[in-house]
Amino acid sequence: MWSAKFGLPGRCGSFLFLVLPFILFGAEAIAQQNPVEPVTDSTKSAAQSNATAPTPSADTQADSDSSSLRLGAGDLLEFNVYGVPELSTKARVGNTGDLYLPLIGYVHVADLSLEEAQTLLEKGLSDGGFVKNPHVTMFIDEYASQGITVIGEVARPGIYPVLGDRRLFDVLSAAGGLSDKAGRNITITHRNSPDHPKMVHLSQHLERGTGENVEVAPGDTIVVARAGVVYVVGDVGRPSGFLMDSDSITVLQAIAMAGGTTKTAKLNSSRIIRKTAQGAQETHIQLKKIMQAKAPDLTMQADDILFVPSSAGKTAMYRGAESVLQAATALSIVAVHP
Repeated sequence: MWSAKFGLPGRCGSFLFLVLPFILFGAEAIAQQNPVEPVTDSTKSAAQSNATAPTPSADTQADSDSSSLRLGAGDLLEFNVYGVPELSTKARVGNTGDLYLPLIGYVHVADLSLEEAQTLLEKGLSDGGFVKNPHVTMFIDEYASQGITVIGEVARPGIYPVLGDRRLFDVLSAAGGLSDKAGRNITITHRNSPDHPKMVHLSQHLERGTGENVEVAPGDTIVVARAGVVYVVGDVGRPSGFLMDSDSITVLQAIAMAGGTTKTAKLNSSRIIRKTAQGAQETHIQLKKIMQAKAPDLTMQADDILFVPSSAGKTAMYRGAESVLQAATALSIVAVHP
């Protein structure tokens, strides 16, 4: 009857009735060997703790420099309490240095480090009876109180607030870029180590110098140095002062930027005048041989003066190193790079 009802042949139905007791007996034996542990409150809490336990990651670890940074007015903070997502929020420090958070109310956090502020908020939650053994984590989304100071040869020197992670080129761009007189040496003084400034030398092609785009932090000071200047005076096509595109420049490069020498130039009487602590120091050079590649091309430094005298009677007006120095100071500075 049962087999007919489910459309099973009679023999198949009889077979099932014979085998079914053995199947049930085997299942019971397996259940006895591998009993299922009942779900209790303790196992529930253990499972929940395993499922929600935080795992360390690079994003949740504070930067080593952040411990020395101090909070101030305008900083935007992200506030989280482990296990209590309802308290997660973002708040900005007010002009008085106070931070308003749910349950706790106003808390003065100005001039505190991030770790000190976290400890203070944990105490407020615990003392108020709001959260038992609270674990507070805070992140600084925006630094408004500690900007980066940019001075020197930039279009707009000043203090620029840091919003998130920033690199050197970001800050220089915010300052309007480098001026025409900017050199390629930049000094970065970190707030945490003012006695150990970092020197950055910009390459000629900034798009290739990715290693120069270093990280900067709130409180840093960036100084863009002025490019060095060499002066070429005397019997040349264009006596001027020329900005150096690197830390040094050769005599031939300086002559080329000055438009070459004239027909009346007394080449082998040329000299380089260098300012030292003891006064002006003269070095005579054989410019004719240098131009003919018969003598090595000498290197000039910033503030050096290359004087090319004339073979005519005009040489008298350039007598002595002091006269040459006075003539050089009257020259215009030309932003021409070799």
